[in-house]
Amino acid sequence: MKYFFIAALSAAIIFASCSKTKSPDFQPGDTGELEIEFDNVVGAQNLQLYTGIYTNAAGESFSVDTLNYYISNIRLKNENGTEFIVPVNDSYFLIKEANSTQIINLQDIPAGNYTGLSFIVGIDSLKSTEPAGNRTSVLDPAGAGAGMYWDEDRGYIFMKMEGHADAVNTTAHAYRFNIGGYGGPVVPSLNNIKAISLNGAPGARAEVRKNKAEAPHIHLFSDVLKLVNGATNISFADHPDILYYPFSVNVANNYANMFSIDHIHND
Repeated sequence: MKYFFIAALSAAIIFASCSKTKSPDFQPGDTGELEIEFDNVVGAQNLQLYTGIYTNAAGESFSVDTLNYYISNIRLKNENGTEFIVPVNDSYFLIKEANSTQIINLQDIPAGNYTGLSFIVGIDSLKSTEPAGNRTSVLDPAGAGAGMYWDEDRGYIFMKMEGHADAVNTTAHAYRFNIGGYGGPVVPSLNNIKAISLNGAPGARAEVRKNKAEAPHIHLFSDVLKLVNGATNISFADHPDILYYPFSVNVANNYANMFSIDHIHND
């Protein structure tokens, strides 16, 4: 009986030791950085401006000369079930394939483990209608946001893809998809703002910590092929010039599905 009691006590001690919750390696109030990369691809290929030749579901070959889009209203999903909302004034980004703006660096993020994120493709109605003086940096139509704004009624161009396709029946064979519309007063009142919610693979997490040598990195794929192929397969021959028209809703519904998390890494 004595030996049984000792064995039971030892087992209880071992179980208690194994059951202890590991203390987090950060303290309340700690903050750190987080990077989000928007890696533009076309199916399984890396997007190459001007030189890459791709094929849509209609069998039409096309190239891409310009790919720009706005990302805003970012929320980070913590593994504990909470969300961190990036402050609104720090949450507007213009992604351009033509330069080095494909990586977003977020500052002052509460330390924690983040397993996914959500964001908007486009610019919300409140910011679209603010006085011009309040729209700075990438939202300045006369500055960094040049070429991505129509007017106060139609607002910003959320997604711009332009290039060439042999199927376009013009001398230049040029196409342009300039998609926007925030639900403003113009009739019909288009609203092509799209909310995206993404999760990483099971167990993957971005570990935001104070004074970390390298910021954790969420690597997204933005698949251009899904912009032209999807619920509506876009034909360049039939729709070479999609601007502020009702048909633009079909392109917006497609690009709502063009984003995915490829991987998350911490060093």
